[in-house]
Amino acid sequence: MFVTLGAIITDPKITFDDVVGLEQAKEALKEAIILPVKFPQLFHGKRKPWAGILLYGPPGTGKTYLANAVATECKSTFICVNSSDLLSKWLGESEKSVKYLFEVAREKQPCIIFIDEIDALCGQRNDTESESSRRVKTEFLIQIHGVGTDNSGVLVLAATNMPWTLDTAIRRRFEKRIYLPLPELNERAGIFKSHLGAGTYHTIKEHEWIELAQKSEYYSGADIAVVCREALLRPIRRLSSATHFKKVYT
Repeated sequence: MFVTLGAIITDPKITFDDVVGLEQAKEALKEAIILPVKFPQLFHGKRKPWAGILLYGPPGTGKTYLANAVATECKSTFICVNSSDLLSKWLGESEKSVKYLFEVAREKQPCIIFIDEIDALCGQRNDTESESSRRVKTEFLIQIHGVGTDNSGVLVLAATNMPWTLDTAIRRRFEKRIYLPLPELNERAGIFKSHLGAGTYHTIKEHEWIELAQKSEYYSGADIAVVCREALLRPIRRLSSATHFKKVYT
């Protein structure tokens, strides 16, 4: 049986320092994941580590990027999958994919499974859903319950833009829920700097970073990344109409 698991990364090489802003979310993840890994003797009984953690918030706020940073800080294997990677049109294959995902994670422990857009895989049950969809949810519940009871060295991180659409039983398995908001003013300025600062030539003054941030209210980090990429490509577009070139020594 061949199942696409998306990216299996042993060392994502992304740290919390690479993540601009989201300080409250980073602190919550350090407390929920990194401390139990570093000091396991303190986390037992009623202080046992969380088996499932849900990252939720608007699109483009850095949920996947932050999950990569967690894996780096924990020195864990990181398996990143989208819900669509686990779904199949063939009867019974989706459940097998879910089971296989957790089997691979246990083989590569300590391991963090990150499931993006989990609402597409584990949405609310209703009278019109197929039997196959119900079986997928049941298999996921079985597997994540095992993560919480067998001390397998596996942690499940999931992300969604719409937490209210998750199946109730599955949402309960993600006892720890962390909200990732849109970036504030200073965070937006920092994101602009991270994309246009080091390694690029620019004439932007310090106060202009704040002006850019003020003009990008309600933008997500992903939105700002697109704006920066467009700005970097603009000078190159002028080449299409250029007829004479001069060599410049730097």
